[in-house]
Amino acid sequence: MHPSAPSSPSPEIDIREFGAARQGTAQTSTRRLFFQLQVFSRCQKPEDLIPALEASGLEAVLYLDLTDPAGVGVLVISEDPAVFAAGMRRVFTSAPFDRLERRPELTMIGRTYAGGREADLEDWLLFKPRRNALNPAWGWAVWYPLRRKAEFELLSREEQGKILFEHAAVGMRYGQADLAHDIRLACHGLDQKDNEFVIGLVGSELYPLSRIVQDMRKSQQTARYIQSLGPFFVGKVFWQSPLPAEAQKGPSRSPQSA
Repeated sequence: MHPSAPSSPSPEIDIREFGAARQGTAQTSTRRLFFQLQVFSRCQKPEDLIPALEASGLEAVLYLDLTDPAGVGVLVISEDPAVFAAGMRRVFTSAPFDRLERRPELTMIGRTYAGGREADLEDWLLFKPRRNALNPAWGWAVWYPLRRKAEFELLSREEQGKILFEHAAVGMRYGQADLAHDIRLACHGLDQKDNEFVIGLVGSELYPLSRIVQDMRKSQQTARYIQSLGPFFVGKVFWQSPLPAEAQKGPSRSPQSA
């Protein structure tokens, strides 16, 4: 730019999450939860990992890997992403985790996000995902990343909405039947392989989690607009940290803006 040319004002960038308006009040928030899954092999005694996780104070789930007889997965939840670069690092580079073999190809990380229609934005972003991940009644989990084809972003908002609703309707039916519940995370710019979303499916039985993936293959989003899906991690819950008190109640909070 020529030194004498006036600079253009930068447009305001709004990075808030938006939910449905309640009683004429817009729901907005700048708070989000981050989830990271780390997977390890060569673990002969998973019970030896529990004291280290308990002492760390991390919100976490320890899974037994369905596909690896000596495999485990650790899901860590935090509103502060620095936890993954500091507190979690100290745990995983110290005994007994330092004796395990990490499987980086199964590492997944994502953040909660809103679609603009959430009736209780705070609960959707901060508490419902915790209740799903830390529910002792839901002992199975399937985690996987996905990436949409670029063509999806060129569709109109109306077309995207119809496609997403068709896909979401499958999940809602499974949720209403208490067969499968999801944790939906965005991972734009966070995933090593440029995936866009990380999905967690949790439930009391494994078969419905497999079946919902099968049924969703028939939706337009999966059949036409998914470029890549997986790898999949399938885990049986071995240990969970307690659900924080603030997350134990359902969506009944007043709207908050941040």
